[in-house]
Amino acid sequence: MNNEDKQLLATIVESMQEKKAKKITVVDMTKLEAPCHYFVICQGESNTQVSAIADSVKDGVRENLRLKPFGTDGYDNSLWVALDYGTAIVHVFQPEPREFYDLEHLWEDAEIKQIPDLD
Repeated sequence: MNNEDKQLLATIVESMQEKKAKKITVVDMTKLEAPCHYFVICQGESNTQVSAIADSVKDGVRENLRLKPFGTDGYDNSLWVALDYGTAIVHVFQPEPREFYDLEHLWEDAEIKQIPDLD
């Protein structure tokens, strides 16, 4: 993993934790033929929290690394918000859609790292 990817992933995770995101998972797909190198997945308990987590990630990455997402999707209902940073795609889910889509297991050949909840 290069230094830029390490900084991006660390900033994403820290920004998620600032808004009390739960079940943060980093999926390393660098050894697979995948749409990006990393997925960072987490969940919030409501539309408001999902939006707040996604906003926190956007703000944290912009302020610390001077990067903006190439695209965003899902803010209209905030059941699942995705932010595309090129090498990393951020997925912020509510619990039910996260369980339904089960992204971690779509890429189960990838290296999956669970980040412990802060509280």
